[in-house]
Amino acid sequence: MAAPLELSCWGGGWGLPSVHSDSLVVMAYAKFSGAPLKVNVIDNTWRGSRGEVPVLTTEDNTISQPAKILNFLRKQKYNADYELSAKQGADTLAYIALLEEKLLPAVLHTFWVESDNYFTVTKPWFASRMPFPLSLILPGRMSKGALNRILLTRGEPPLYHLREVEAQIYRDAKECLNLLSNRLGTSQFFFGDMPSTLDAYVFGFLAPLYKVRFPKVQLQEHLKQLSNLCRFCDDILNSYFRVSLGGISPTGQETVDANLQKLTQLVNKESNLIEKMDDNLRQSPQLPPRKLPTLKLTPAEEESNSLQRLSP
Repeated sequence: MAAPLELSCWGGGWGLPSVHSDSLVVMAYAKFSGAPLKVNVIDNTWRGSRGEVPVLTTEDNTISQPAKILNFLRKQKYNADYELSAKQGADTLAYIALLEEKLLPAVLHTFWVESDNYFTVTKPWFASRMPFPLSLILPGRMSKGALNRILLTRGEPPLYHLREVEAQIYRDAKECLNLLSNRLGTSQFFFGDMPSTLDAYVFGFLAPLYKVRFPKVQLQEHLKQLSNLCRFCDDILNSYFRVSLGGISPTGQETVDANLQKLTQLVNKESNLIEKMDDNLRQSPQLPPRKLPTLKLTPAEEESNSLQRLSP
């Protein structure tokens, strides 16, 4: 019997099997292609240090990055695109490139750079699922990585300042959402009645943006105006992830979300307190250790102490 394929990924919330776009892409593709993945949700026992998630572990390999994981699954005969024509295959590559260029920067900004969203939702959620001390270090590292990726693709002339970059990436993202909505139309999936790689990518990028409750919802509001894209996400959740979501009612989900919000805010406060204490200790002047003076006893005192030790 072949060794099971194990996928390590970030867990779910807000009615999603995962709140992490890359993890959702792989999970959705596995559902569409019938790949038998054993999903291991990251928790406080996780020992990763660089935040490289999702990770597929096989008998001989460890593979990260969605594109590489999907290519591996195709080589194992788990192919969600076997019915696509050559033109549809080319369209798939073009639309995935469009998603990564136009939509991904705004998704990263919404989760990891927009300060209200990051400190209220993203940081406490991820920190609560990491072991100490990674919970203090890794969210900030992931936030910096997201910002660097945005600036790498958008921080060129004439967009010199972050605010100019932000305005541009949100304009690009809204245009991309409009294009996706027009392409999907009234179809169930992007290439007819069967889901494919493109559907996995679109679902992975859109579902967290659609479902996670943020205080700043600029792009989320635009997405919710495109009813066919929202219906697309809901249909995939209901058809392919109903069991993993546990059949929680909307009211029950709201209660879970409220409890999660309280927990993550508490974790966030504790993390900030520990960070401040650590900064204060590092900035305080470090005095050399003092030697304690040695008290020399008189002969009489030494004799008295010896007698006390000998007495029962």
